[in-house]
Amino acid sequence: MQRFGEDGWVGIERHGFVAELVMDRPKAMNAVSTAMADALAGACAELAADHSVRAVVLTSTHERAFCVGADLKERNSFTDADVMRQRPHTRAAYTGVLELPVPTVAAVHGFALGGGFELALACDLIVADPTAVVGLPEVSVGVIPGGGGTQLLPRRVGAARAAELVFTARRVPAPEAVELGLVDRLAEEGQDRAEALELAARIARNSPVGLRAAKRAMRLGHGLDLRAGLEVEDGAWRSVAFSGDRAEGVAAFNEKRDPQWPGE
Repeated sequence: MQRFGEDGWVGIERHGFVAELVMDRPKAMNAVSTAMADALAGACAELAADHSVRAVVLTSTHERAFCVGADLKERNSFTDADVMRQRPHTRAAYTGVLELPVPTVAAVHGFALGGGFELALACDLIVADPTAVVGLPEVSVGVIPGGGGTQLLPRRVGAARAAELVFTARRVPAPEAVELGLVDRLAEEGQDRAEALELAARIARNSPVGLRAAKRAMRLGHGLDLRAGLEVEDGAWRSVAFSGDRAEGVAAFNEKRDPQWPGE
């Protein structure tokens, strides 16, 4: 496994065309300290630049937690100036996951709270097992979700439902989280990672050029009016219409064989 950060708390494991982004700070349940944030940002930069990667799965090695959010023990020693100095580091971590150019799947078990749930929300899809507990409890400690939660949660579940969850700071168990749309798929207990990797592998069988363009079109078009969104889609279509992947996909379909994507 390729490790990132001085303490090696974030790793990348390769599974063919799928990259597993592993959070491995077990003593702190993957709490996002400044060093942890830097490691996440560095790993995401590595993945974003690697055109052999077609999908990413975000996982945790901790048995009882995906990520418990900000490292409040570290924060407790901070001055106001320290808090401001840390902000670019944490933003880079959450933005790094959000802006990965390929499809991303979070594999969630145990606690995914605050910034931990925001890391999952930054992914395109979330697979959880029955032990998962998710939520954005930041207002209960005097702050707000600052890793994208106030923007990503309404886009996932709607404004009113997001408001209820943020304002009450309540924790949501896995069955209700699936019902509310906070997560997309419920795996059997202990199988969130395996199911997320299987889903990513299925995604990665498709054209890497097509996957990146489709994600770009959906992300950029979200929230625009229909006419503007269709222009975004047309631009993405034009970027793939004359690609090697498009030519190979058509040829493979007609020749009744699996495509060998050139990735360009």
